[in-house]
Amino acid sequence: MASLDAVKKTIGQLRVEINHHNYRYYVLDSPKISDTEYDRLIRKLKRLEDQYPQFLTPDSPTQRIGAAPVEAFGVIEHLWPLLSLGNVFSKEELLAWYTRTTKLLGGAQFNFVGEHKIDGLAVALTYVNGQLATGATRGDGLHGEDITQNLRTIRSIPFSISGEVPPRFEVRGEVFLPRAGFTKLNQERAAEGQPLFANPRNAAAGSIRQLDPRITARRPLDIYIYMLGYAENKTTPETHWETMEYLKSLGFKVNPNNRRLTGIEQVVEYYRTWEKERESLRYEADGIVVKVNQLNLQKRLGDIGREPRWAIAYKFPAVQGTTRLLKIGISVGRTGTFNPYAVLEPVSVGGVTIKQATLHNEDDIRRKDIRIGDTVIVQRAGEVIPEVIGPVKSQRRGGEREFSLLEEVFNKEKGQPVCPVCGDEVVKPEGEVMYYCANTACPTQAQQRIEHFVSRRAMDIRGIGENLSALLHEKGLVRDAADLYYLKDKQEQLLGLEKMAKKSVTNILNAIEQSKDRPLSRVIFALGIRHIGEETAETLAREFHSLDELAETSREQLISILTIGPKIADSITAFFRQAENRDIIERLRKAKVRLAEKAAKAKVRTLSGVEFVLTGTLNTFPRQEAEAKIKALGGTTGKNVTQKTTYLVVGVDPGSKLTKAQHMGTKILNETELLILLGNKR
Repeated sequence: MASLDAVKKTIGQLRVEINHHNYRYYVLDSPKISDTEYDRLIRKLKRLEDQYPQFLTPDSPTQRIGAAPVEAFGVIEHLWPLLSLGNVFSKEELLAWYTRTTKLLGGAQFNFVGEHKIDGLAVALTYVNGQLATGATRGDGLHGEDITQNLRTIRSIPFSISGEVPPRFEVRGEVFLPRAGFTKLNQERAAEGQPLFANPRNAAAGSIRQLDPRITARRPLDIYIYMLGYAENKTTPETHWETMEYLKSLGFKVNPNNRRLTGIEQVVEYYRTWEKERESLRYEADGIVVKVNQLNLQKRLGDIGREPRWAIAYKFPAVQGTTRLLKIGISVGRTGTFNPYAVLEPVSVGGVTIKQATLHNEDDIRRKDIRIGDTVIVQRAGEVIPEVIGPVKSQRRGGEREFSLLEEVFNKEKGQPVCPVCGDEVVKPEGEVMYYCANTACPTQAQQRIEHFVSRRAMDIRGIGENLSALLHEKGLVRDAADLYYLKDKQEQLLGLEKMAKKSVTNILNAIEQSKDRPLSRVIFALGIRHIGEETAETLAREFHSLDELAETSREQLISILTIGPKIADSITAFFRQAENRDIIERLRKAKVRLAEKAAKAKVRTLSGVEFVLTGTLNTFPRQEAEAKIKALGGTTGKNVTQKTTYLVVGVDPGSKLTKAQHMGTKILNETELLILLGNKR
């Protein structure tokens, strides 16, 4: 058996190695190892931390998954105000700002730094002795919300900084959701019947302000640091550009599109370049930010109100156009949702011809008062599907027609609304805004469920994308997800498909075989149960260790689980009642897809030999419940701090036990650290 010193050393080495690969992947965008190898390192570290919880610390890479839910956000005071920017919208307004700045500096020579104005959420990160201490929103500029736990889930934010750094310093950055992540998130929310985010900024803000950091951790948030707030007892560079290079050298992620600009004409050229190229960016940018480069001149210029005089945001024009709404079509999603979309008179928006756009749902159409025949405003943002913002009511001529989904799908012969794809009945569950096709065998639903099942975040069957899944379904080779696991008996038919060579078929069949051992949570998510996203699937896998156990669980038992409400419970029970779904599960079982997993034995006795003493009030649960959880994991609890005490857990208003523990050198944990040891499970 390895000595504790050897284990501690191995854990330290693994953390250094993982942090290095995190930096290369999330900051430099230049990974050196595969995802599989990275996952292997994480699993190895987590196994050691589970086995030796005394070596688990909050700055471990394994803790980015998010801590337990917080009841409410606290408040953090900004030592230096976190200001907002003034805006200009034309070259003339920019030149006016430049003239004012020049006059205020009395003819002093200066240059600029140009940066992208990313559509995200400004945050301040404070480091103490090289360790991430707190993270806060802008708030009112003087006080922000304490979102430290959520920010810790963002992999491009370093937990610790090595080298010679100030004893205390603050950096400021913009948290954002990349375009691809925004599109994916809204697709998932639409499939689950949840309201859609209006834009990436709302999505980022909504993600970073989740009361449960585990939800934040599931969203691909990123950050670019854009300035140094302050640094105690440290001489820092004299220009903003050099400061950003310094922060980059410390491991912070800085936007590679930042530029030094020597004069106002270069500023204008920088703006024009990115006005044309902004659609190529991986994030939403609604303009550029122009900053005076010399920090001593920034100080001379100072602030006016809540805005710095030494910086300005030069906004891009909106990528919008107007056109006529010819009709409203209806598509059917993988969960049977009826999704209205706009059929438009073709219009060029930002150099792209738009013929169709998103309308979200019927309630949204009514709220915006969008009518067929209207002149409407269409907006596009990068690769996100264009959407109809609203009507131009002043251009109405009286012939416009209000939209009714049920009227559009009404079948005169049957005397009732029907699915536009399969002709089956239409349902609308109580309390929901979406209409559904009741037929789970509806061809469009079936094809999209197959596409979802093979997707990377579900069963991750590489080689079967949207086009191939549609072709396999069209040719009758794959009617549902279970059929995928019997394709090995249909190799001749596969080889007969267009662009399917022997190597391609072999790769696909190998990928299908490898997917049989995916975790239970991935299987639950892949089944496409309505309202079940990744987070809920993980919760269900933790509570129930097999599909059989989940299928037999009552609605009341489901509702008793934290985060599972009546709507989700009804969806789960309805799914397992349907004979078609039970048949799919049976065929998955026969194909030896893993439908069950044992509770992790490593967690059963993870606290064996560890004694806890608790003092003060805990926010997450009563002390008695905390003690029960400790004992369930093999730990013991004591009433008084002694030489045998491993940890003193400190809640609100601790008593004299804290003083005694400090005197004896006993390790002290806060409530968050206790939750980490308990596996983040309430």
